[in-house]
Amino acid sequence: MIAELPSRAPAVLPHRGRGTTLILTSSVFFGGSGALAKPAMLAGLSPEQVAAARIGGAALMLTICVALFRPALLRVRRTEWPWLAGYGLLAVAGVQLCYFVAAARLPVGIAIVLEFASPVLIALWTRFVRRTRLPRAMWGGIGLAMLGLALVAQVWQGLRLDAPGLLAGLGAAVCSAAYFLLGARGVPTKPPLGMVTWGMIVGAVVVCTLAPPWTLPSAVLTAPARFGPWHPPVWLLLAALALLSTVLAYLLGITALRHLPAPVASVLGLLEPLVATAGAWALLGETLAWVQALGAAALLGGALLVQLNPPAAHPAVTGRGR
Repeated sequence: MIAELPSRAPAVLPHRGRGTTLILTSSVFFGGSGALAKPAMLAGLSPEQVAAARIGGAALMLTICVALFRPALLRVRRTEWPWLAGYGLLAVAGVQLCYFVAAARLPVGIAIVLEFASPVLIALWTRFVRRTRLPRAMWGGIGLAMLGLALVAQVWQGLRLDAPGLLAGLGAAVCSAAYFLLGARGVPTKPPLGMVTWGMIVGAVVVCTLAPPWTLPSAVLTAPARFGPWHPPVWLLLAALALLSTVLAYLLGITALRHLPAPVASVLGLLEPLVATAGAWALLGETLAWVQALGAAALLGGALLVQLNPPAAHPAVTGRGR
């Protein structure tokens, strides 16, 4: 692309209420991905094929729309390529693929907790790399949120140690942390729509290399899938997964980082497993135990505690702490 004609993001005055609304809405869309993807996998698609359809479809939608209506957003400076590539590799492709490997080798609850350990990694990065002091109450909120997440996921069920699965789960946590940290790095200078579009393009290249689109069986794509009381074709669920749980979820989440510090946004993003659990209960018939309800309350309490005790500096907006 032409480096001399960059498209800069307009200056945005941080607004905590707007950022909170955006990240919570993003979490709702992200949380619905499980309820949309699982029927497709039960119909016969592999996790890698679902990931390729999700990210590839999102990349196709975004590229066409941006090229037609906002082509200037596709222009990239030379200095932006490293973190754009990192965003696509880690925050888009990496988090999906690492989670699938972890879920295949570990109990799903443990895989979820490992992936959503990202707020702890972000807090450590903010404290020791950016040298930003975090309030004690924020550490308490992170701990309470992680405890609630462990209760929601019921990690004690079927606990076993598998080294590759454990490493993949930790990799998913690192990639999830990169989603917030690289997003916070990019939003001051790159419009969210342009950033997410290029992230999806890079991510699609990676996942479609592992699961080429032409390997998707047409018989499965047109077959009906069980989705609550409805039986839509699998391709319709994949389209909704790409549009709602990927395009809109990423756009809203990245835009929220214009208004919230990455540590705060990452903990509020822990509400995603709550949405996933509720969606599985409502649409897939999966039950919610009382201990999971208790965990949900702890998770909400931890997120609120973090929200009320943000770090003093906002690196994503001020540009400090890099």
